[in-house]
This record gives sequence, structure tokens and C-alpha cells, in this order.
Amino acid sequence: MPSDAVLYQAAALCLTYPDDDFFARLPLLREAAPQLRAFTDHAAVSEPQELAAHYVQVFDFRNRHSLYLSWWRDGDTRRRGMSLVRFKDVYRQHGLEFSGEELPDFLPAVLEFTARTGNTDLLTGHRDALEQLRSRLTDHGTPYAAVLDAVCAALPTASTGVRS
Repeated sequence: MPSDAVLYQAAALCLTYPDDDFFARLPLLREAAPQLRAFTDHAAVSEPQELAAHYVQVFDFRNRHSLYLSWWRDGDTRRRGMSLVRFKDVYRQHGLEFSGEELPDFLPAVLEFTARTGNTDLLTGHRDALEQLRSRLTDHGTPYAAVLDAVCAALPTASTGVRS
């Protein structure tokens, strides 16, 4: 398990829709992942309905802040189908069957996979997408940018050559 497993798991929880379970876990998230303190502190003082509305506004209305990693490389094209199959293949190679409600390239699912297996290949293979998302969230002025800041800072610095 990677030394950043707790960070990856906490970031996965921070990047999912902020429901009652998220708010119940928030004190633990704040303590377990100090790298996410800028976001978790914001969430702790936010009204649940406000944070939920903000999440929808940031992530659900446009692809400009897409949490689906293959979208950054493939867009809404046929190639994306093969990319999604590759994500599922990587999960299977590690003894996991993807059964989430989301697509297998959903960033919180990839972060949870990384936390559980220690394999950072899916994240580093989509580093350019993560950096673009981080930059766009920063420009948008959302506290969610701090989550991407922490994830990107934890990844190896080697260039992947991936184009987005």
C-alpha cells in the first residue's frame, strides 16, 4: 500500500457528492488527511445544501471540470469506450471487479483503487488530465481545487507523455 493511501482514499471521498455520509466522515477526513485541510475546513463550515449545490454547479453541468479521466483524452468519442475497457482491465488485473454506479474512469473510483492497491499507474497515466482539471478548478475559484492540488503533489513527478 502506498504511503499516500490515506490521502488518496480521503481525496476520493472529498470528490464524491457531499451527502450525509460525507458529512458524518468529515471529522475523520480532517484528521486523517491534513493535506486536504483547506477543503475539509471549508466543508466543515458549509451548510450541507450549499456544498451539495456547489458540487453540482462545479462538476455536473459541464465537462469543463469533468471527473472522468478518459474524457480529457478522448472526449465523447468511440475511443473513449476502449479507454473505459482498459480501466476495467487494470482493476481486474489487481483482483478487483469494478461495480460502481459511475464509469470506471471516475476520479474518486480511481483514487480508491490507488489507495487499495498502491498502483498509481492510472493516476500517473492521466497526470495531464489531473493537472488540467486542477488548473481549471483553481481558475474557477472552488475549494475542490485544493483536493486536486494535494493529489497532484503526491504523484511521482516523472512525465508520462500523455496528451490531453
